[in-house]
Amino acid sequence: MADAVFFDLDGTLADTAPDLAVALNQLRAELGLPPCRFESLRPFVSQGTRGMLSAGLGILPDHAEYAPLFDRFLSLYAGNLCVHTRLFTGMEVVLDALDERGLPWGVVTNKAERFARPIITALGLDGRCACVVGGDTLTRRKPFPDPLLHAADLARVAPTRSLYVGDDPRDITAGRAAGMQTVGARYGYLGSNPAIDTWGADALISHPEELLAHL
Repeated sequence: MADAVFFDLDGTLADTAPDLAVALNQLRAELGLPPCRFESLRPFVSQGTRGMLSAGLGILPDHAEYAPLFDRFLSLYAGNLCVHTRLFTGMEVVLDALDERGLPWGVVTNKAERFARPIITALGLDGRCACVVGGDTLTRRKPFPDPLLHAADLARVAPTRSLYVGDDPRDITAGRAAGMQTVGARYGYLGSNPAIDTWGADALISHPEELLAHL
């Protein structure tokens, strides 16, 4: 039985894709480009800003204009962090169950804290979660285990008695390296990664409430 549960944010705990897609299409509009279909952007959300710029503008970090477009995208996103963002259906049931059982839970994301914390607050979760560890909290972020080990320390639980849920291969790599049990979220964004069945997760779930069977 797990003593604590930690969640990735984008594509695992919350559906943040709509607000990120709005920011990307605002950037495209500033560049004189038509909007992208939401369905074409959603799979790349878990890959962060790099994934969004690649999907929406076809550019990678070696592009001459990458840095200013990176900064402008984040500026647009910062203005609308939690307009359409919601917990995935069933996730509130999971969080309620964790609270009722007295099991601490937290968020470990590669999203910078300046974005992650306001989202958690806007979702009404800041008084409930044991920690929010962002991609800039420590020197190294996922796929390194450091953020997950830090989260376990903040929640005062042993990593080996913890469970990490994510929708990207880096989540599973980080969780396994930290000694945690890992759960892959089929309902997440997944993107262009190898099939989730190949990630090496200890379990896979297709709906948040399925997580309860693994506690």
